[in-house]
Amino acid sequence: MRALISTYDKTGLDVFARGLADLGWELVASGGTATYLEDDLGLPVLRVETLTDSPEMLGGRVKTLHPRIHAAILARRDRIEDLATLDEHGIEPFDLVCVNLYPFEDVAAKKGVTEAEAVEMIDVGGPSMLRGAAKNFAHCAPLCRPERYGFVLDELQREGSLSIETRRELASEAFATSAAYEAAIAAWFADREAFPDTLVLPLEKVLDLSYGENPHQRAAYYAERGSRSHLLSRVEQLHGKALSFNNLNDLSAARLLAREFALPACVIVKHANPCGVAIGATVADAYDKALASDPMSAYGGIVVLNREVDGPLGEKLAEQFVEVLFAPGYDDDALTALTRKQGTRILADRERRRVEADLRNYKRVLGGLLVQDPDTEIEDREGWEVACGTPDERQWGDLVFAWRVCKHVSSNAIVLVRDLATIGIGAGQMSRVDAVRIAVEKAGAHGHEVASSALASDAFFPFPDGPRIALDAGTTAIVQPGGSKRDQDVIDTVQNAGATMVFTGRRHFRH
Repeated sequence: MRALISTYDKTGLDVFARGLADLGWELVASGGTATYLEDDLGLPVLRVETLTDSPEMLGGRVKTLHPRIHAAILARRDRIEDLATLDEHGIEPFDLVCVNLYPFEDVAAKKGVTEAEAVEMIDVGGPSMLRGAAKNFAHCAPLCRPERYGFVLDELQREGSLSIETRRELASEAFATSAAYEAAIAAWFADREAFPDTLVLPLEKVLDLSYGENPHQRAAYYAERGSRSHLLSRVEQLHGKALSFNNLNDLSAARLLAREFALPACVIVKHANPCGVAIGATVADAYDKALASDPMSAYGGIVVLNREVDGPLGEKLAEQFVEVLFAPGYDDDALTALTRKQGTRILADRERRRVEADLRNYKRVLGGLLVQDPDTEIEDREGWEVACGTPDERQWGDLVFAWRVCKHVSSNAIVLVRDLATIGIGAGQMSRVDAVRIAVEKAGAHGHEVASSALASDAFFPFPDGPRIALDAGTTAIVQPGGSKRDQDVIDTVQNAGATMVFTGRRHFRH
């Protein structure tokens, strides 16, 4: 039996290669892999150039791209003509091809990498050998993942050969690996265009999930390959059950909103919408204010904090039913209190790098995707237009805070704020008037004083009826994009109520 080995990543190769040699396999390798097997492991190796009678060329770019190599991979043992060709040219076939590819994604994702450096990491020979073996899986098994070495070696030791089912499974993995690799390269080149004619998404499974949005739906979580960070990168689960589909969806919404704030902040999300958001002098203060916003909706929600959790805060959080808790860290007393709740999933954020901006947003529709630029930017007060009144500093603070929260609420979105904490949120309504009414009613239902509150609307008010509901309840400051044909009617209504209003000039729909 004969194996062709060419790996960039040598993880696990020592045990695997020794195992093959112990079974009597002949090992064929090229370049650095051959040197590693010979010098580091002391194994007998036949070098590729001995088979091809041709030296490596172009600084190693050309090693395995040779008919004697690919004929040995692609030969069908059940075809007389293929065997005759091998015999005519003195070629011995390969029974296994073990290849992993240059780390293009790792290099291309590095800050400051040049185009030449990235392009040099595009593997040509590796994918060619891997795809050839995958095509001929019935006769030549492809192996591309170090984590599969043990499985393959065990079956060879136990059975003496690989079953057709195993070969087919390895072929599937090889084609998926090659496709994802090419997709990552294509995506890297495509980033030089806003929306290329052909868009390929290299995705890699991170987690199998117990089910989807509902128990009858299967689900998994995939991350974009080559991205410096994703939803769970550098996140450690310290306690609790496995994360679910809805947990991850809500966690994404909460983390994106929490990114808006540098001061101690708490975000509580339920069904992908914030139900309580606050900034405080401490993160414990922020949590108290966020929870008070809508304690009924917060039950069973996702809580994201941007500061470490200490013992007293841990005790408070343990009193609340929290599905997922996410924070930069927890002291020992906090963990002792929190782990008393078996159901709470406790996540620690170990990410210390600057979070990269999302490159594109994707939304699944019937038979395809809608693709758009991400809505990452947020307007600050310097560029806003005061339409009426004169906001004082407290109002400015609440208006800016409300605007940042409103961007993350499903449209039509209305956010009522007082003293840097949400007091009422109207989300996902078909009518903006209903969204205002719900926000005001929620504030009253939870004992919040709407007087002197600030209101944010993610899009303009087409009529004065929405603002009038909030103004009658006591709102004194409004922020909205402006741009309606009836802006003057809305301005007049706000001004006559003795309130103030500013226009941002940009809307933030989220559907």
